[in-house]
Order: sequence, then structure tokens, then C-alpha cells
Amino acid sequence: MKQLNNLYSVGITGIGSFVPEKVLTNFDLSQMVDTSDEWIVTRTGIRERRIVEKNVSTSDIATIAAREALIDGKVDPKEIDLIIVATATPDMFFPATASIVQKNIQATNAAAFDISVGCSGFIYGLSIGYNMVRAGTCKKVLVIGGETLSKIVNWEDRNTCVLFGDGAGACILEKCEKGFGFLSFDLGSDGEGGHLLSQPAGGSRLPASFDTVSNKLHTIKMDGREVFKFAVRIIEKSSEAVLKSANLSLEDIDYLIPHQANIRIIQSAKNKLKLDDDKIYINLDRYGNMSAASIPVALNEAYRDGLLKRGDIILLVAFGAGLSWGSTILKWIK
Repeated sequence: MKQLNNLYSVGITGIGSFVPEKVLTNFDLSQMVDTSDEWIVTRTGIRERRIVEKNVSTSDIATIAAREALIDGKVDPKEIDLIIVATATPDMFFPATASIVQKNIQATNAAAFDISVGCSGFIYGLSIGYNMVRAGTCKKVLVIGGETLSKIVNWEDRNTCVLFGDGAGACILEKCEKGFGFLSFDLGSDGEGGHLLSQPAGGSRLPASFDTVSNKLHTIKMDGREVFKFAVRIIEKSSEAVLKSANLSLEDIDYLIPHQANIRIIQSAKNKLKLDDDKIYINLDRYGNMSAASIPVALNEAYRDGLLKRGDIILLVAFGAGLSWGSTILKWIK
């Protein structure tokens, strides 16, 4: 995509996140499936993940993250013009989870919709929100990445159940000081690889039936090896593309916040992009893969920990179902 040449800049003016209290450790998983802490840590870098209680939905945790972002941005919910929720685990097919969040936070003047791009969803949501504000269609957009992946994990499949966790992160986008905010985006999809990461049943192709439930087709199916190869390749490619669009180089990056899926993928990206460890934020060990919530939770933690300074150049990059990818460069304004 081209560099974002616009009359004014659009940036993140409020941010929040939430992760459940319940912790599921690798030891806990070793009591459920044939695995071990050493096996999981060596292959993924994950030590524990957060899991919602059975009666908690994606809209519940998305609402908490949204409220924190509103407080941080000093924004009244009635000022929000649009709510976008990126999720692979909506409360239901309809109404949209975004509409439920709208009700919960009393954003009575907001339009609302969901997007489904797997782990890339939050970056896609930022791109949509950015363009809505840039076009003057909206003044303030609330973008949320929220997931309760524990609801669609096959807890008998050791290759996937060790990977995923629950959480939500939210950002408010609005006009900001010129030269700050989002500098470029890179989005893409390769539908030829769609079958490598999917939840086969529950839609119009395989509606719920005795067979789909008994065969666990409503849970995550993944070809880990092929997704790994795709991720390693696409992180480098998308990062280079988005930097080029922003007329920046790798040396200009102050922080890389990648999708938190696998430590080996992150390490490969670090090596290919020739970045020092202190320029990469990682919380994968504590939360696992939270899909669309991964990047906003990490971004908020880096902000709350005082690691991000006004003027820092931040690279966000994700990959996910589709197969899809997305990256953005922003100049931190807070």
C-alpha cells in the first residue's frame, strides 16, 4: 500500500486491555494431554496462558478493554462514531460482537461491526478505522481485538491446545498532531493457504450436526509446519514493505511488536530484520497466542510499562487465518 499522504494525521489517543485472572500453566496441560513444560517451551516459548470462565464471552472482555481505552483517552462513549471488533470467536454470528460492546459501553452514536481475519484482524481494524477518520466519515473510532479461543480449542489435541489463550485489547483512533500516528499499512491475503488454519464447521458449508460435533470440527485445525513457514516468510516481507511505504529503514524502528504466536517465529523475524532484543516486545510466555488480541494487549503493556516514548517509531506486524497478514508503522503520540 502507498504511503499515507493525508491532510492530517490519525493516531492512537487511548488504549486499554484485559486478560482473565485464570491461569492455565504447561503443568496443568500435562495433566490433560501427552505433553510437558519442556516440550511446550522448547517448541513455542509459551509457559502459561489466560482462560475465561465458562460464562464469560468475547464481548464481556472486549467491553472491559474498551472502557479502559476510553478512560485513557479521556473520551465519552457517546463521542465514539464507530466500533470495530476483530475476532475469530464472536459471541454469536449475529448480532455483531461490536454491537454488544456498543450496548455495554453506551456508545449510543456509534455504528458497529465485526471483522474476521484471524490473528491479523486487529491490524485490519486499525487500517479501516484510520481511513474512516482520515476521510472525515468518523471523528473517533474504537478498534478492539478480542478472543476467547479457549471456547474453540480441542483440549485433546496437544498440537493446538497448548498454543492459545484469551484476552482483549482496544485502541481509540482520532486526529492527532501532524507527523504522528500511522505512517503506512501493508495488508494481504493468500486464500490458497486458507485450509492450513481453520475452524471447519459452524458456517454454511458445514452447519452444526451430530457428525460435526462428534468429529470436533467446531475446533481449531492447523497445519503447524506450513503455517510456521508462511509466518517466517511473510513477517519479513510485510515489514520491509510497510517500512518502504513510510520511507523508513530498519534502523529507524524503536520497537517491534509482533503477533505473539511462537517464539521461534519471533526470533526468526528478529534475525532477518537484524533487530536487537531490546527493540522487541514479547509477552508470549505469559499469554500464548491470543489471535486478534495479541498485538493490542502487547502494545498496551509496553505503554503501561513505560517502554514507549512520544515520537517512537513502532512496527506492528501480524499473520493469521486466510492466510492473511498485516503490518503498520506508527509514530507514538502519547
